[in-house]
Amino acid sequence: MAQHQFQTEVSKLLELIIHSLYSNQEIFLRELISNASDALDKLKYLTVADERYKALSFDPRIDILFDKEAKTLRIVDNGIGMNETDLGESLGTIARSGTRSFLEKLTEDAKRSSNLIGQFGVGFYAAFMVAERIVVISRKAGEAEAWQWSSNGKDGYDIERSERDSHGTTVLLYLNEEGVKYANRWSIEDAVKRYSNHIAFPIYLTYDEKEYDDQGHEKSSAVKVKQINAGTALWCRPKAQLSEKDYHEFYRQMSNDTTDPLLYLHTKAEGSLEYTTLFYVPAKAPFDMFHVDYKPGVKLYVKRVFITDDDKDLMPSWLRFVRGIIDSEDLPLNVSREILQQNKILLNIKHASVKKLLTEFKALSENNKEKYDTFIEQYNKPLKEGLYQDYANQDLIKELVRFKSTVVEGYTGFADYAARMKDTQKYIYYSAGVDEKTARASPLLEAYRDKGIEVLIMGDEIDEIIMPAVGKYKDWELKAINRLGADTEVTKHNRQAEKEAVPVLEKIRKALGERVKDVRISRRLHESPSCIVAGEDDPSLQMTALFRAMGQGDMPETKPILEINSEHPLVAGLKAVDDADYIADVAGILLDQALLVEGLKVADPAAFVKRVNRLLTKDISSEEKPAADAD
Repeated sequence: MAQHQFQTEVSKLLELIIHSLYSNQEIFLRELISNASDALDKLKYLTVADERYKALSFDPRIDILFDKEAKTLRIVDNGIGMNETDLGESLGTIARSGTRSFLEKLTEDAKRSSNLIGQFGVGFYAAFMVAERIVVISRKAGEAEAWQWSSNGKDGYDIERSERDSHGTTVLLYLNEEGVKYANRWSIEDAVKRYSNHIAFPIYLTYDEKEYDDQGHEKSSAVKVKQINAGTALWCRPKAQLSEKDYHEFYRQMSNDTTDPLLYLHTKAEGSLEYTTLFYVPAKAPFDMFHVDYKPGVKLYVKRVFITDDDKDLMPSWLRFVRGIIDSEDLPLNVSREILQQNKILLNIKHASVKKLLTEFKALSENNKEKYDTFIEQYNKPLKEGLYQDYANQDLIKELVRFKSTVVEGYTGFADYAARMKDTQKYIYYSAGVDEKTARASPLLEAYRDKGIEVLIMGDEIDEIIMPAVGKYKDWELKAINRLGADTEVTKHNRQAEKEAVPVLEKIRKALGERVKDVRISRRLHESPSCIVAGEDDPSLQMTALFRAMGQGDMPETKPILEINSEHPLVAGLKAVDDADYIADVAGILLDQALLVEGLKVADPAAFVKRVNRLLTKDISSEEKPAADAD
């Protein structure tokens, strides 16, 4: 027997592995099965590529056996196996000079280190979370001798000769109090189905199946051997072998959704970067799509070994409705395999996947308008988030988002709008409100309707934030109609009415004082008496209200610019009025009604009601409004 002492750092290392690196103890089983699968993969390759192994009898499999009374668990494979040297190099890695370096990386740079498992073989040691002692018996394919490695994870490890009928490896765990629960059929099945269901080789569980009589007494017992993993990964099969029914059944299985998906996208990338993706878009938006703590829908596998379904970085947040699989052949992981490394491989997969999805959405919009309208009903808002968040893909997302319009029914896009524009039109105009109904009711639309100019109706509350950040579609600037300078193509001039309205303008400006930034004569209102607009560089009142609703209480106060229609009777009638109180009431109502029609709150609802009541009372009690004093 050869005894080996761990270096002084190893006890600290194992303590970190056991207590810090894995949030779920069942991860140990994933690691051991993954190691067994790697051993089977290596031998499978050699039986094809190496003459020395071609005659070898090889039926790859992984077996799991447990003994509840003895508190043991065994994971057995018939893979490539290990000899004495391999055991020392593979399972003794942490006892070599790299230990100190490993600890330094683990404690100082764990989140950024790219391949610690591959360098140091730490995954195996996760088994010490549940075992007080581990024995590994292995025989290398093509060799006659078997060897045994054993350790309690504290006092070093021993390597000695042993016996095994054939090539492969047996990992025997003597379970501790924490691990006894894994000497149980259901615990093992649950962990395998969760993490290793799509391992390419069959995993068999051996257990006693008992029958009981009506009184609950054991009637019979038989040893059963059952395959507990699927053995194949649907996403790894060629697309030509899969039907739409296959894809839909897999979606329902993985998502627990009872309905078929709206669409799916299956991609296999080969070359310098090898990975497979299978993405689905649900027919209905996930219920938590707009929750801060939404559940991500994409699962990560590495060589068909489940890694995580809880990483929000696998997809950009605006594509959080996508469900599916990413399976990488060469993605490096950090030490726990639970915290994904921000590395170029993962970023490249993510970027390529986003491009593929957007291209698929674009094809759907061109080839199946009815289905795309269904997609937009569910996912238009997160697509708009993508306009704001994903600058690299903004041009493509511009082709996908949809809006309502003042001239067509249903949804329309920027490209459709541009195709309908007048030859002389310089801008793409839009009306953004707290909802579609409010946006359509804006008095600012009057002039555009009269001129036959289309306006996009943007009824999502986020539009006020997103559209200014978008800025342009191709060569056309986007113009919000609630801003100064947006009326250049729809202005109307009645110079005499405007000149006569100057005194009225001054009266209203004086009456409103600090409530407004300015009062101006409007050249775009036709029917309504007033409207509010924002300065070119000022946030709109809608945007300010939205930010405050999101908790941004430090937003600076924004004052509106009030535009008045000089030809409206309510405004024109003030020319002959000198009663300051009456003017103040009318001015206040002109401002407050302009706020209300845009879906905004008035500063003082009680004062607004009093003004309305006073004016109604005067109208009832007198046929004429108060006249100016005679000279």
